[in-house]
Amino acid sequence: MAELTRIVLRMTSALIVFVLLSACESKKEKPFIQDVHGANEPDFNRKWLSHEHILVDFIGADSIQPSTWNRDSIIKAVMPFLDEIQEFQVDYFVDATPNYLGRDVGLLERIAQESGLRIVTNTGLYGARENKFIPPYAWEMTAEELAQTWIDEFENGIEGSSIRPGFIKIGVDAANPLHPMHEKLVKAAALTHLKTGLTIASHTGEAIGLWPQLTILKEMGVSPEAFIWVHAQNEENNESYLQAAEMGCWISLDGLGWEMDKHLEKLEFAKSNGILGKILISHDSGWYDPQKQKQAINPYTAIFKKLFPELKSRGFADEEFEQFLHVNPSKAYSVRIRRTSGRQ
Repeated sequence: MAELTRIVLRMTSALIVFVLLSACESKKEKPFIQDVHGANEPDFNRKWLSHEHILVDFIGADSIQPSTWNRDSIIKAVMPFLDEIQEFQVDYFVDATPNYLGRDVGLLERIAQESGLRIVTNTGLYGARENKFIPPYAWEMTAEELAQTWIDEFENGIEGSSIRPGFIKIGVDAANPLHPMHEKLVKAAALTHLKTGLTIASHTGEAIGLWPQLTILKEMGVSPEAFIWVHAQNEENNESYLQAAEMGCWISLDGLGWEMDKHLEKLEFAKSNGILGKILISHDSGWYDPQKQKQAINPYTAIFKKLFPELKSRGFADEEFEQFLHVNPSKAYSVRIRRTSGRQ
């Protein structure tokens, strides 16, 4: 009887440990969306604009002075354009402006409060345009040290605030091999993802710059499902989309604020080849430029006013529109660690 009791106790203890570990793992892996006001469960009923800009300052990392911006003037200028998208029930607005190019989380928080939008901001650094927006400290840091600064923003808030990033934004010049700085940015983004679960959105353009990034991620154990190929509409060879989609990469056709015909052709290609489940669409529109006296802000409405009516005339269904603006971005921007198969 004593031996039976010991066996039962051991089995009970093992079961308790299993349940506790399963609960911890479930909690750790439960995805969420992080906006400037906090975390929310992914909700496929929410509508997204997944790559837009409110403020961009192209003056460069060596000259940018956020303290000189007048937030009241910026809000006055951009609010009519944000009010306009309320007609189309937009819920999430991804502000893709990175640090040293005009990221201002205090401004985004105020706009979120006034507009009711769930605004998603980012951590990371932008190396495109020949590293004009890379601050001096980044040249001295290793990928590990750089990643730690981004992880700190996620864990403790950006610039002393309680606002946390909802994704990692990096940028590379389209080349293979990548510039050494850009390799470091990708490695730092991979390390940050493995610690935080934040999705990596990389300004890339042509696919020549995509493949070396995905190679680095694979070497570091990060799945392409954690990577958004930004400005993919710049790639002329549509076959590259099939390869990227097969690998699991998200494909962002985000220039709809600027042109339409190229996107229509690429979306029809995606539909005919069964990869709509990996496509993101957005405008890459806006934005207030503090270096200009007169603002010329581009609206955030072409998808609703122009693209969807045209796609509908070409046989696209409402379910496919929901795939673009509800399901895909909710999956792409969900915060969860995505490793390559076989990695723990």
